[in-house]
Amino acid sequence: MRVFGIDCGTEVTGFGVVEMDSAAREPRLALNAMGAIRVKKTLPLPARLEQVFRELTVELEHWRPDAVAIEEVFYSVNAKSAIKLGQVRGVALLAAARQGLAVAEYAPLKIKSSVVGYGLASKEQVQFMVARLLGLAAPPQPADAADALAVAICHIHTAQTLALQGVSQ
Repeated sequence: MRVFGIDCGTEVTGFGVVEMDSAAREPRLALNAMGAIRVKKTLPLPARLEQVFRELTVELEHWRPDAVAIEEVFYSVNAKSAIKLGQVRGVALLAAARQGLAVAEYAPLKIKSSVVGYGLASKEQVQFMVARLLGLAAPPQPADAADALAVAICHIHTAQTLALQGVSQ
């Protein structure tokens, strides 16, 4: 299973591609790619959204994942920021839908629990565990890419649990 994780942001949208290597002697997670889409704050919002859509589409076409996993909107005090983040998420969802890919959405607490074992883990703890789970020498950078990898890992862990329970996604 190859999963494309997306961590949406109004300035930086992280992405990561993680694959479950079941053919290995001991099944393990493998990192295929990670990166970040950085948009200029000086561009008008429609141009920034178009850039995110275009760059995500290129990566999705290149990696051809089995599924896309996206972090749900984190509710904040600033409604204006939440709306802008929702627009970026909409663009990410559209990019996945245009490729005909299944999309799963996960709450931040669920992602942290799945990767670290603690829903209120810090960003540093998430980065550390992502590096451990993927066998990396150092925590992935930038943090947005590490978060996207965590979303992908969460989806793989969730799919494995559901498969063991005999539930299809």
